[in-house]
Amino acid sequence: SLRRVPRTASLNKSMIASPTILVIEDDSAVRTGILDTLEYGGYRTLEAADGHEGMKLALQATYRLLLLDIVMPDMDGYETCRTLQADPATKSIPIVMVSTKSQKADHLWARMQGAKALVGKPYSKSDLIGAIKSAVG
Repeated sequence: SLRRVPRTASLNKSMIASPTILVIEDDSAVRTGILDTLEYGGYRTLEAADGHEGMKLALQATYRLLLLDIVMPDMDGYETCRTLQADPATKSIPIVMVSTKSQKADHLWARMQGAKALVGKPYSKSDLIGAIKSAVG
């Protein structure tokens, strides 16, 4: 049975079985929907409510993929993506952005920041799972 590790949990690498996806999304309702979709798809998940928390969690464990919102307070998804891509400890983790910002320019900019893909909101479950499978090869 899959379980969601609470955001406040202290992590160690042995707690996390692969494949684990870290979801970084500031809107709790959207985050819950994404987590439910991923868990239904057989993925283990961890969650972060903003870019700073997401970066901290990204350094604490090994992830198969990061799902990252673009529009967040303090540190947006683009800055979070650039920072994660610049860090040798996290640069190999594939990133898929999920956002209401999904025009052609947004897709291009997301890739320029290091993301593998951008999934527009609202998304279908199959779109999200498809983007994840494509990003992880």
